[in-house]
Amino acid sequence: MAAADARAMRRAIALAARGLGSTSPNPVVGCVITDAAGTVVGEGWHQRAGGPHAEVHALRAAGEAARGATAYVTLEPCNHTGRTGPCAQALVEAGVTRVVYAVPDPNPQASGGADTLRAAGIKAEGPFLEAEAAAGNAAWLTSVRLGRPHVTWKYAATLDGRSAAEDGSSRWITGPESRADVHRLRAESDAVLVGGGTLRADDPHLAVRGVEGATQPLRVALDTRAAILPTARILDDAAPTLLVVAEDADTRHLPGADLLRLPLHDGRIAVHDLLARLHARGVRSVFLEGGPTLAGAFLEAGAVDRVIGYLAPALLGSGPAALADAGITNIARAVRLDITEAVRVGADLRITAVPVSEAVPTPTAPKEH
Repeated sequence: MAAADARAMRRAIALAARGLGSTSPNPVVGCVITDAAGTVVGEGWHQRAGGPHAEVHALRAAGEAARGATAYVTLEPCNHTGRTGPCAQALVEAGVTRVVYAVPDPNPQASGGADTLRAAGIKAEGPFLEAEAAAGNAAWLTSVRLGRPHVTWKYAATLDGRSAAEDGSSRWITGPESRADVHRLRAESDAVLVGGGTLRADDPHLAVRGVEGATQPLRVALDTRAAILPTARILDDAAPTLLVVAEDADTRHLPGADLLRLPLHDGRIAVHDLLARLHARGVRSVFLEGGPTLAGAFLEAGAVDRVIGYLAPALLGSGPAALADAGITNIARAVRLDITEAVRVGADLRITAVPVSEAVPTPTAPKEH
């Protein structure tokens, strides 16, 4: 395809990212409409679940200029009616003559939009720049393919891999720029998750600060025996909080708390049990901020989809490592990662990596509207 197609689609991908944190359980989608001369006449993105889709926003902006135009959409236009109507039909009615889409819809319930467009005489082309668009929609695509939320494990460590000093102190390993960056990532997530060790050691707040217009994520605390104090900062009203406890945990000291009771397996709550229940609540992305033990449990369960490490230019020599036992006993079983980005954030280095992928699973979960 032409360079103009790539420019328009990358603009649509950038627009889609504006919906991160506010569209769940729906995907993030961007749309750009250009006329025959290649001039942009309409833009839009999916702003919130239940609201108009990206194509509808862009068509409204384009008005009559949509007739004979090309629409660039980051996800194949939907083909069914949920809380909103099918976008494929909206494009047909607007008189668009060409549609370029990045990612084919993996959900059988909503797919087929491209076929509908072609049946109406519209030239539908795709996938185009699929990998770039899929990276921005990883949470929703993971939920469709695996039936569980996408999990990002975030950690901060010194250059020698220590997450705290020998006396347990960890404020502040990284600089203020990295801490502000973490709030941005929280705001893009549906839920922020910590374990009991982090609750007791740090009394974290976990709400988003300093991000204008942010939708506060669900704060999830995995506290098997409900040892959390009623005065814990995570229990304030700055953001919703879910306490995950064992079925028989005594929670009489936590009246009014939102509780999720789960069975124990070998004394622990199973990672996939937790993720399945969060998925059922509409959570499509989890930002794992727990300590090394919780991170190890998620890694052992094969439930880490992205790793974001903030490395501070400091050395401690002793203290807890960033990652505890993950069930890896020899180098041959090491979890190999593909580094997708390495950037300076203030004085620190932020490294983003994803596990080297295996075969892509088949779709198992429906797309909501």
